[in-house]
Amino acid sequence: MQDVPNIMDQSLAGLEKGPWKEALARVAEECGMFQPLGDRHFATFVEEKNTLLVTFETVDGIRTLSENAQPLGFDLIRALGWSHLCVISDGDTWFRDPMIYGFFDRLIDDGFFEGFDNVVFYGAGPCGYAAAAFSVAAPGSTVIAIQPQATLDPRMTEWDDRFIEMRRISFTDRYGYAPDMLDAAAQAYVLYDPYQQLDAMHAALFRRKNVTRLRLPLMGGALQTSLIQMQIIYRLIAQAGQGKLTEHSFYKMYRARRDNRAYLRNIMGHLNTTNRDELNMILCKHVLSRMAAPRFRHRLNQLENNAAARAERQKDDSE
Repeated sequence: MQDVPNIMDQSLAGLEKGPWKEALARVAEECGMFQPLGDRHFATFVEEKNTLLVTFETVDGIRTLSENAQPLGFDLIRALGWSHLCVISDGDTWFRDPMIYGFFDRLIDDGFFEGFDNVVFYGAGPCGYAAAAFSVAAPGSTVIAIQPQATLDPRMTEWDDRFIEMRRISFTDRYGYAPDMLDAAAQAYVLYDPYQQLDAMHAALFRRKNVTRLRLPLMGGALQTSLIQMQIIYRLIAQAGQGKLTEHSFYKMYRARRDNRAYLRNIMGHLNTTNRDELNMILCKHVLSRMAAPRFRHRLNQLENNAAARAERQKDDSE
């Protein structure tokens, strides 16, 4: 077996989907295991230290979000020496596939998860659903689910019209209703933007004693991307694996949003739609005092011109 950090330094960027999967399979087999799971799923496993990160990811997500087109957990393997199990789907499947159920059944039967001191499940969106749902396989684990769906069973979530094509898929059989599957977890964290109404409605279904819901107002509908851009996603997962993640520690690292342009633009947009002109001017001036931001300069000029025009009209009315 090659040295794990060396072989994992190989970039997979720029490869077409077929060659990319073959290259990832070679890396996984050199470092641990590659397991096909039907037409739309496969798993990779890299064995290192006694903390296991289990991530659920999609082919397109990996190839888009990672500069090296590698699973998210690979960076933590290099940095912290963790073991990593990655379950990957080709498209958004919510991992509702009997072959996935059987795969986790075998891991349970083999005592796979019992061989690790700490287990962290992670995923975002449909993968966040899967992280919560399959965490039941490793009692005592920690779960980080970003914008997860609780279920797409239309009898419970008919109000969610984003994934109508999934209503024919069963969410009521094994590993089905994600909030219930969290009962065995030591702690779970559900991250969502309360201004994203459907995400917030799903988050409300995760109300459990062992679930901490972390609100990220006005961060938008792509939280994982924003957390990666703010360079806190790995710190978030690392703290979870070390048993140090708390609501306080999360919001401390989340202060990085103050320099995130997408977040600042979202605030400006919200203030625009709610006609909070004075607050918007304060925001624009604050942003411009710290960075070059033409969009904020343009909006500030508009607001100041509007304020001057209002003042002139009021002066004329009083004369």
